[in-house]
Amino acid sequence: MAGQYAWESIDVHLLRVLHALLTECSVSNAARRLNQSQPAVSTALRRLRDMLGDQLLVRSRNGMTPTERGMALLEPVKIALQQIETIAMQQVKFDAAQSRRIFNIATPDYLNATLIAQIVARLRKLAPQSQVAFHSLGQDYDYVRALENGDLDAVIGNWPQPPEHLRMLPLFEDEVVCLMREDHPLAGRKLTITEYAEAEHLVPNPYSVGQRGVIDLHLARERLKRNVVAYVPYFNLVPYLLMQTEMIFSGPRMFAEYFCDHMPLAMSQAPIEFPRMQFYMLWHDRSHHGEECRWFREQVASVARSYGASMLEARARQLAAA
Repeated sequence: MAGQYAWESIDVHLLRVLHALLTECSVSNAARRLNQSQPAVSTALRRLRDMLGDQLLVRSRNGMTPTERGMALLEPVKIALQQIETIAMQQVKFDAAQSRRIFNIATPDYLNATLIAQIVARLRKLAPQSQVAFHSLGQDYDYVRALENGDLDAVIGNWPQPPEHLRMLPLFEDEVVCLMREDHPLAGRKLTITEYAEAEHLVPNPYSVGQRGVIDLHLARERLKRNVVAYVPYFNLVPYLLMQTEMIFSGPRMFAEYFCDHMPLAMSQAPIEFPRMQFYMLWHDRSHHGEECRWFREQVASVARSYGASMLEARARQLAAA
């Protein structure tokens, strides 16, 4: 009887807290994920423990770990939340102008700041009461899991082999160029393959464990090796390191053009014909039919494709002028 009464007392808020606690195994991490204060989540955990007659989470060597009862509840709670979300989407017609939703998207940090700004501007215009949160991709960030559990609505990426079970929409293409300081000995002319291979290279850490980027894959296939002297975890550190060293950096043109416009840097055509970088958007089946998420993806895709087209037009004008 106590168990039956307990479940009758649990509302959607408590279900969300329970799911966050069981997946994060941390009150503070669950609070950040739910955008709530830590005391509020601690209070909710005490209520859940009283209702369910179990500790749900107990202290362990590495923080907290679910009890057997807690682990048994994880999947049913996840399914319940998905069903509630489906019911809510069927009952409420999405109105962008009135939406207060927080849209979550993860992007590589080499995307042009102008593109990010245009996405924000589109959302501010069409959904002024909503918010958008950009998340930084990195080796420690499990974006696939985040898409699966709803922490992310979409991801923009350009890995040669994206996860096959995720849905994908092509956005735009970009070419690989070389970036270096303005007074670098190799600046102002086209590099030879030998010069490129022997130059000091600054290389980004991969965004996903086991994933090799377009550049590394192509060099491996061509059996070419470059002289890598430093790795960097964030793309936005690249320009500052280049200005202080003899290093060069290979990356997307949109990234290089942006920083050449704002810093004493120079861009050169790569001497190797790298495949073009294919940028796309990824999302999970769980959000595929959601009206809010579908609308959000449409806005991102529209802005990104328009941005890609404007890049092509600008480069065509540059080639014609040359």
